[in-house]
Amino acid sequence: MTNYAATRDRVEHYFDRTATKVWERLTSDAPVSGVRATVRAGRDRMRALMLAQLPGDLRGARVLDAGCGTGAMAIELAQRGAEVVAVDISPALVDIAQLRMPPDLKDRITWVAGDMLDDTHGRFDHALAMDSMIYYSAADIAGLLGKAAHRVDGKFVFTIAPRTPALMAMWRVGKLFPRADRSPVMIPQTTGAIASALRDAGVKRRLAEVDQVKSGFYISKALVFGGVRA
Repeated sequence: MTNYAATRDRVEHYFDRTATKVWERLTSDAPVSGVRATVRAGRDRMRALMLAQLPGDLRGARVLDAGCGTGAMAIELAQRGAEVVAVDISPALVDIAQLRMPPDLKDRITWVAGDMLDDTHGRFDHALAMDSMIYYSAADIAGLLGKAAHRVDGKFVFTIAPRTPALMAMWRVGKLFPRADRSPVMIPQTTGAIASALRDAGVKRRLAEVDQVKSGFYISKALVFGGVRA
């Protein structure tokens, strides 16, 4: 994963220094512009889709929220009974998540600022990574999944930026007209490219598509890694 650390550091800089207030508002109930409202709606649909891949009753399960942001996914997991480790590279976003956590869930969620797949987080029954791997190459994603394979016994549900004509057009415009508050450049992917990278890395677990969510400028596809051996 030769580029992983450099990309991770750019993501940290963006979310922890440049866009904290933007994401705090986007992930709240506060009014937002039309474009951001579509992104908010898309993220809500994607979160529900990802959660639907896990059992409704998570009592006794230990679940990783990899790239927890302001905590919406972690809170829903804890409400289902899971013991949650919620990790984000941005300490500022983790602080917001802690403030939003309902008091009755404080014993079910451990908040961590750091690398989402650090070995020190331990083993998990399941893991979710919503839009936290979209900035990485297929090889880096395969490396992350290969690392997780040794510590996640069940499903690892994650999202990619799908390589669709609409998203590729937005990606090219973003490359042509950079702006200081725009996020690090996402890398559109195909499921096939990630599956190929997993084979090249010798990782033998099943990779399957779940579904795609499109809401205005928000386009994301959910995949499931693991659950059963390939």
